[in-house]
Amino acid sequence: MIKNILVVVFIIIGVLVIYNFKDHNQKRAIEACVAGSKTLEKPMTASEARIFCEKQIKNN
Repeated sequence: MIKNILVVVFIIIGVLVIYNFKDHNQKRAIEACVAGSKTLEKPMTASEARIFCEKQIKNN
């Protein structure tokens, strides 16, 4: 009985961890794109760069 409860608790914790970090790679890619967009010929503000990068990453 206790073994079954522990398995259920670990599964719930695992699902919560996966749910919290599901967008981690996308957020890092957007941050890298924003940092890289500073080297573009056409200067952008931070909010413009974030919008541009989000569109580009979601399209790919």
